Amino acid sequence: MLFHDRAKYLGLILGVAISILLINQQVGVFVGMLMRASAVVRDVPEATIWVMDPGLKNMDTVFPLRNTELGRVRGVPGVLWAVPFFKAPATLRTFDGELESGLLVGIDDHSLVGAPPRFLLGQLEDLRRPDAVAIGIDSYNRIFPGQPLQLGQVLELNDHRAVLVAVVQDSPKFTNNVTLFTRYSQALTYTNNGRRQMSFVVAHEQPGEDPDAVARRIREQTGLLALTSDQFSWKLIRFIFFHTGIPISVGSVVLLGVVTGICIVGLLFNLFVMENMRHFAMLKAIGATNRLLVRMVLLEAAVVAFVGYGVGMGLGAIFFEVATQNENFRGFRLPWQVAAASAALAVCMIVVSSQLALRRVLRVEPAIVFRG
Repeated sequence: MLFHDRAKYLGLILGVAISILLINQQVGVFVGMLMRASAVVRDVPEATIWVMDPGLKNMDTVFPLRNTELGRVRGVPGVLWAVPFFKAPATLRTFDGELESGLLVGIDDHSLVGAPPRFLLGQLEDLRRPDAVAIGIDSYNRIFPGQPLQLGQVLELNDHRAVLVAVVQDSPKFTNNVTLFTRYSQALTYTNNGRRQMSFVVAHEQPGEDPDAVARRIREQTGLLALTSDQFSWKLIRFIFFHTGIPISVGSVVLLGVVTGICIVGLLFNLFVMENMRHFAMLKAIGATNRLLVRMVLLEAAVVAFVGYGVGMGLGAIFFEVATQNENFRGFRLPWQVAAASAALAVCMIVVSSQLALRRVLRVEPAIVFRG
């Protein structure tokens, strides 16, 4: 009965597939945006503890620390090392005269802690050169579109000379700014933050110490906010989740996808059962029980859910595979947890959609077989 009515069978599959595609596309993009919120933290894997002003809420509102705070953090028991970390907006003028908004990251002059670990061109030690800056791969493709990777270009950064000495593989950022990395002292020459210049202190605990316990000691002895890398990442993610309209926007689209899927699938499935009511009545007349008929309908619903889910997930995978080829969408992905949750949602959606059809099957009278 299901495969014979090809029009309704195709409509049922498309209803489930479109709903699953819409849900996974929106949730995948939302997860990617949340991950971008903590990109700066992930780019410093050596640091297990981040120290900052207690009032900090997100990476866009950083209140610099006094330089003396670095020595106080280093003096806390359990701290193996602590180095300054700089982050500030900057204005970049490219070689063809165009202006770009930039994100300037300053790493420790001596240890060079703070740079992304993967260098695509050049090396970490090259940042010790005068006026040296490294650039993220997405930023390079943005200001040098279509050009092969090469070094030595001279840029104008906040009216200062900057020489490109390396290209790094950094994490995609929440805002689409050009990301540049340089030494801490060099970053200070590119900006003018007054007497407070240090954005963060990044540190690492001594062997055998618990980073959470060390962070707690730093908070108690300095009065600053000290968090482990994971805690800081979740703090940035929670800000996006609870203080922006992004979750409501994504949630409304997901809810619309669920409601649309239930309405389309429920309507078509009900019509499918009504058109085949005589067949169900005939089966009941020759001895089929209500339990057997319900199992038949649920099997048909399971086939629709399985095929529709597969088609929807396939389209979703194609979307992310194609979209992430563009640097603006790099980092967006479809976690397996989302795929698993959408599978459960597809089952729930098809069960809800088939309830009306099930009631019709249970109430069917065998006598309708013998009516004109």
